[in-house]
Amino acid sequence: MVDSSARINALVVDAEDPERLAAFWSELLGRPVVGRGGPYVWLRRDNDLALGFQRTDAPTPGKNRMHIDITSPDPAAEGRRVEALGGHRLDGYADGGFLVMADPEGNEFCIIPEGPFEIDDEGRTDYLG
Repeated sequence: MVDSSARINALVVDAEDPERLAAFWSELLGRPVVGRGGPYVWLRRDNDLALGFQRTDAPTPGKNRMHIDITSPDPAAEGRRVEALGGHRLDGYADGGFLVMADPEGNEFCIIPEGPFEIDDEGRTDYLG
């Protein structure tokens, strides 16, 4: 493998209302808003990774090609908290799969357990019990 100095600096989410999405993700992750500039709203950098929201007029066209996974010691409880914050669980995912959620603008993300867990060849797991 070739050594590289390239690294991921930030994840930037397109948003119709970046303030609203920043508030949702700030509360969910416990990362306060630390900056605003132009079309961007930024959350506090954590583990050397920034999370930002960029205003765009283009709606999300369909399923995300890349998504965020967040960890929780209790994914089911975290899913209920996401719903209380204005997100929702997505339909169409089989039982035994990951807990797939969406933020208030429909951006998909998964809630996974902390620590190791097993998945089968179909991507199914029993961590939700």
